[in-house]
Amino acid sequence: MESFLFTSESVNEGHPDKLCDQISDAILDACLEQDPESKVACETCTKTNMVMVFGEITTKADVDYEKIVRKTCREIGFVSADVGLDADNCKVLVNIEQQSPDIAQGVHGHLTKKPEEVGAGDQGHMFGYATDETPELMPLSHVLATKLGAKLTEVRKNGTCAWLRPDGKTQVTVEYLNENGAMVPVRVHTVLISTQHDETVTNDEIAADLKEHVIKPVIPEKYLDEKTIFHLNPSGRFVIGGPHGDAGLTGRKIIIDTYGGWGAHGGGAFSGKDPTKVDRSGAYIVRQAAKSIVASGLARRCIVQVSYAIGVPEP
Repeated sequence: MESFLFTSESVNEGHPDKLCDQISDAILDACLEQDPESKVACETCTKTNMVMVFGEITTKADVDYEKIVRKTCREIGFVSADVGLDADNCKVLVNIEQQSPDIAQGVHGHLTKKPEEVGAGDQGHMFGYATDETPELMPLSHVLATKLGAKLTEVRKNGTCAWLRPDGKTQVTVEYLNENGAMVPVRVHTVLISTQHDETVTNDEIAADLKEHVIKPVIPEKYLDEKTIFHLNPSGRFVIGGPHGDAGLTGRKIIIDTYGGWGAHGGGAFSGKDPTKVDRSGAYIVRQAAKSIVASGLARRCIVQVSYAIGVPEP
């Protein structure tokens, strides 16, 4: 039986695109907390010393957008220009308008429709995927890349690796066997971690800490062998990061947010969207469907597609 390689990546909470996702979702959460009927389509972009939120929001909630932006940036760890963004002193721009009345009448009849009559907020198609290769019923390559990123954030915030800064990326290549359509992980072929760091740390110290405090606790020993390749900060220097290093935008990490390249993707992002946006709610429900099929033993691997027309309740 021939093996093949598959790679998935992830990014940390301090990656500029993921920072934007979190700001958009924080604004969404604030609206829904006060007004569950809020209609939210909130986008965020960021670059050096600037965050802008823009989009369409119709809500009865009283939301301080600037306060939410600064709080989200601060909690991630962007507390000075040195680390990529100063949450308390950066420029915050807001350009929010009401939802288009044309869309509103088609989707919820200006809030006159019953819940079961509410139409899809737009057309689109979404995919749900599940596989029995991990307890999470998610692809191993995706699970490991995601967990490495989460561990990076954990050891940064708890002080284990105090030299870490918020931005970073991970990537894992897994060798698989195809067992009559089911995916069976054999070993981890390559581990890549690129993480933002202080000026004070050497590349050797970075590599040693990443192996001991990030890789070792996350990747099961059975998947590692003497042939596993480790690329640990291979560029040699990653001091400048966050919005200072790269511009960020909501919705640019849709593969990371789903299945790491497995299955399929309809192209719609999740963050900053209320449940009438089927990009999010449709994708959630078909993941549940695929997961239920695999969990019940009906299949070892499953993909489910759903599609919607704007204003129509049923897929």
